[in-house]
Amino acid sequence: MIKTTELIAIALKTLKTEAASVARLKKSIGREFAECVKLIYFSKGRVIVTGVGKSSLIAQKIVATLNSTGTPAVFMHAADAVHGDLGIIQKDDVVICLSKSGETPEVKVITPLLKAGKNKLIAITGNMKSFLAIHADLVIDASVKEEACPMNLAPTSSTMAQMAIGDALAVCLLHARGFTEKDFARFHPGGSLGKQLYLKVSDIYKLNPKPVVKPGDSLKKVIVEISSNRLGATAVIEKNQLKGIITDGDLRRMLETGRRIEEVSAVEIMSRHPRTIDKDALAIDALQLMKKNNITQLIVVSKNKFEGFIHLHDLLREGLF
Repeated sequence: MIKTTELIAIALKTLKTEAASVARLKKSIGREFAECVKLIYFSKGRVIVTGVGKSSLIAQKIVATLNSTGTPAVFMHAADAVHGDLGIIQKDDVVICLSKSGETPEVKVITPLLKAGKNKLIAITGNMKSFLAIHADLVIDASVKEEACPMNLAPTSSTMAQMAIGDALAVCLLHARGFTEKDFARFHPGGSLGKQLYLKVSDIYKLNPKPVVKPGDSLKKVIVEISSNRLGATAVIEKNQLKGIITDGDLRRMLETGRRIEEVSAVEIMSRHPRTIDKDALAIDALQLMKKNNITQLIVVSKNKFEGFIHLHDLLREGLF
């Protein structure tokens, strides 16, 4: 049975080989690469990304990255293209073809068809003398010294190189388009990542009760207000202005003093400088503020006017952790 130390050594060698292959791509980033970015940026159409085998899987990943960063893209399998899927391509579309050898039969079939349709063709290939490289309008060299596979056969370093070039194209286009966090949120509304970028405090706090007492209210009323609303705190309000907060922790500390409940009013135990957050702030900012101050709730305000509470459980429920 293979030893643990051997497995670790093989994994490290794989990573080292693939990292070296990506590092070698520096030589491919030059004027022609920049022309590829400009061609896509100024195109009135979409980006069609195609390939065969492992390259087709990388092509799908590149399409996903382009779409999520503001560049409309469509995947077309090169084998399916010769059986009707060429109809996907419109006159203003730019085609990117991925192929390590640049000589696969499917690629050699569709290349002249693309040229006949007058679509601009970008090749990402490991063979700069291949049929694909010779006939493409622009070529990005994705050649690698060796695959991570010990037999130098299984696409590993080569597919890593293709993916890295795809990422480089997408990031350049992202910068060129002035793509912002708001744009990213628009394309990623699902999951915790999207919510971090668009979910606001105002989307959450309105569902919670609004426990409130006055500065002169009795401790009994404070206890009832906190327990009945189950937020672990109550705001202290006077003339519509926020004066403080009383948490269940404040209650416990007061009870430890041994004072009679009847002798204590809200103003005596409230914290006069409660942590607050504006209702228009992002929910993720509320979470960070809670973490920073080791608290479980925040008072929501608008121009120092009490609006309600947002609780750590609300943020947990939204999957922001």
